[in-house]
Amino acid sequence: MRDLGLHLALIAVLFVLGLTLPDYHQGNMARILVLATYAVGYNVLFGYTGLLSLGHAMFFAAGMYGLGLVMQHGGWSPVPAFIAGLVSAALLSVIVAVLALRTVGVAFMIVTLMFSQSAFLTILYFGTWTRGDEGFVIPQAARQVAGLDLTDPVTRYMAALALFSVALLLVLWLVRRQEGAVLIGIRENEERTRMLGYNVLSHKILAVVMSGTLSGAAGAGYALLFGYVGATFASVQYSIFPLLWVLLGGAGTTIGPLVGAVFMFYLIDYSSGLTNAYMLIAGVVLVLLTLFARAGIMGEVRKRWAPWLP
Repeated sequence: MRDLGLHLALIAVLFVLGLTLPDYHQGNMARILVLATYAVGYNVLFGYTGLLSLGHAMFFAAGMYGLGLVMQHGGWSPVPAFIAGLVSAALLSVIVAVLALRTVGVAFMIVTLMFSQSAFLTILYFGTWTRGDEGFVIPQAARQVAGLDLTDPVTRYMAALALFSVALLLVLWLVRRQEGAVLIGIRENEERTRMLGYNVLSHKILAVVMSGTLSGAAGAGYALLFGYVGATFASVQYSIFPLLWVLLGGAGTTIGPLVGAVFMFYLIDYSSGLTNAYMLIAGVVLVLLTLFARAGIMGEVRKRWAPWLP
C-alpha cells in the first residue's frame, strides 16, 4: 500500500503547487504534466516491456488531430472530441501493433519510425484540412467544458493534473497486476516468459495499445488545453523526447517519466537564460547523468534506497 500512498501524495503535492506556484511556473508545469502523460504512455512500452519505439509521435499526433479536426471542421464540443482523439490513437495503435510486432529488435524500431514518418507525411499531404506545418488554433470560445474555461491558467493546470493522475494510477494498477509482471518478464527474458506458458504476443499487443492510447490522450489534452494543433508534434523529435524523459527519470518506474520531463524542461529553460549555447550545457549534463546514473534518477533511487518503488 505504500506505493499507492506515495503516488497519491505526489498528486496531492502537485495539486497544492497548482494553487501556489507563480504564473510562469504554473504554466510550465501544466505543459509538463501533459507531456509527462505522454512519457508515462511511452514508459509502458519501453520501460516495462522493453520495446524501443522510434515512432511514438504518431500516437501523440493521432490524439491531437483526432480532437482538433472534429472541433475545427465538425464543431464538436470538447468531451466528444477528446473521446474521438482517444479512439483515433487506439485504432492506430492496434494497426501498428498487429503489423510492427511481426518484427523484433532493431527491425521493430525501424518499422515504428517508418509508420511515424508516414503519419507525418499524411498530415502534410492533407494540408487543406490539417494546415500542415502551419497548423491551426482551436478558438478559446470552443475550449469550455461544463462551464469551466480551460484557457484559465488554474483550470488548465488542474485539467492537466487530472489527465496525468489518471495515467499514473492506471499504470500503477497495471504493474501491480499479473499482466504487468508478464510485461516485465518479457523485458527481462522473453523466451523464458513464453516457456512459462504466457502468450507473449498478446501481452505485447496490450502494451502497444495501452501505450499508444495514453500517448494519444496526451496529444488530445495538449491540443485542448493549449489550443494548437500542428504537424511538428508528429515529427521525429517528438518521438525522441519521451525516450529521453523516460531514460532520465528512470525506465520502468512509474514516477520516472514525470521526473525526467521536469528535469529536462527546466534544464533547458535555465541554461537558455545563461547562454545561447544552452543545448551544449544540456547535452553535457545529460551525458554525465547517463554515465553516472545509468538507471535514471528514480531508477537510482529505487536501486539504492527504495527497492519497493514500482
